[in-house]
Amino acid sequence: MPNELKIGLFAIGLEAYWEQFAGLKQRLLGYLYFVEGEMTKVYPHIVNAGMVDNTDKAFEAGSFFRQNEVDIIFLYVTTYALSSTVLPVVQQAKVPVIILNLSADAAIDYKAFNKMKDRTKMTGEWLAYCSACPVPEIANVFKRTGIAFHQVTGLLQEGDLCWKEIREWIEAARVKKIMSYNRLGCIGNYYSGMLDVYTDMTAQYALFGGHIEIIEADELSALRDDITEKEIIGKTVDFYQHFDIQSDCSKEEIEKAAQTSVALDRLVGKYKLGSLAYYYKGEGTKNLTTFSSIILGNCLLTANGIPVAGEYEIKNVQAMKIMDSFGAGGSFTEYYAIDFKDDVVLMGHDGPGHISIAEGKIKVCPLQVYHGKVGSGLSVEMSVKNGPVTLLSLIEAPDGKLAFLTAEATSVPGPILEIGNTNSRYQFSIGVRNFVEAWNSHGPAHHCAIGVGHIYDKIEKLGKLLDIQVIKIC
Repeated sequence: MPNELKIGLFAIGLEAYWEQFAGLKQRLLGYLYFVEGEMTKVYPHIVNAGMVDNTDKAFEAGSFFRQNEVDIIFLYVTTYALSSTVLPVVQQAKVPVIILNLSADAAIDYKAFNKMKDRTKMTGEWLAYCSACPVPEIANVFKRTGIAFHQVTGLLQEGDLCWKEIREWIEAARVKKIMSYNRLGCIGNYYSGMLDVYTDMTAQYALFGGHIEIIEADELSALRDDITEKEIIGKTVDFYQHFDIQSDCSKEEIEKAAQTSVALDRLVGKYKLGSLAYYYKGEGTKNLTTFSSIILGNCLLTANGIPVAGEYEIKNVQAMKIMDSFGAGGSFTEYYAIDFKDDVVLMGHDGPGHISIAEGKIKVCPLQVYHGKVGSGLSVEMSVKNGPVTLLSLIEAPDGKLAFLTAEATSVPGPILEIGNTNSRYQFSIGVRNFVEAWNSHGPAHHCAIGVGHIYDKIEKLGKLLDIQVIKIC
């Protein structure tokens, strides 16, 4: 698959050492294979260029990585090495680089070491622990040649904290790759007057890559006209499997939603969409029927890795896609109200919710009016799973630069507004007063993406790979 991540890995050492210190190269290669094995547990596509110990091998490794189209390089420092054997690799490959400064053990056994009588063997033993030595030299050269780099420092031992960091870098690189190939569909138009959500689509291309497909509302309605009765029945069965459909939902509305859901599936397949933003306010009979029956189908898409945002919220569907790609979900949300008594913010939204991160089964209920929108029909009511959550917003500065705004919180049980919308209660470590003021101070759009788990560390690394600012509120 073109969007599969490919990870480059190589070790560095000094060729002059191998004849001087018997067994050192083989020992260090063993460390390299250990690193490869641990990384493979996280992600299988590792492109290992082996030990680079002179400039010829450096150019060969760079070419090798380029030919294999790696997306990120992990540079494992085994012992002292010349920066001239590192720079060509990274310059040729032209992808982000993570320096792995991993020691063979927590400490040298000084007593046993100093009992060794052969100083040549002693030096060889010391050099096997010498990974930290060339890192300043490499950092210096990268800085002076304009190469961005990141570091992980720790132990080769399985279970060391460094492996959590490495895993997060791999996951961040994988999400960056997903975004670079993502095809975002945009159906309809912006909600008129909602100035905060307007964005420069070309800026989205510049940051993430991918493709944005502008789709007419009529196209979805036309697809809907071709749906068969058999397909409607099949989708209705899907609805009853995934939703808790309330008894006051009419058969007619369920079938309308099923017909639209099948049409959405076809639209997604036609354009190979990985996410979708939509809004339609026209009152023409055919399109009004389509877009007033869209919520359940959009919930199923969102649960299946194709997040859907209402109100044509392009920035927020990008945030939702990122959260979902990290495996955290990514549901569309905004402030509903502040409960000062319980120190929680009530947050939710009308339209689709993320089934996979719901607390229990999502309820489906009829609404006589979609507030602020045309039409009526079925809607969903859900809360996000109780436990740790992360908020993510893609914000746009006055100069047009994009940045990530994040906060970690806890989804807590308690009363919600049973109004046929997504709705959850969130507590913040800094309290709701401080949270809302700090969050608002950065000028985000009023929507954000919510996902399960505390994943700021992963988002921070993604921001570094994308070279954008990441702001954490709490």
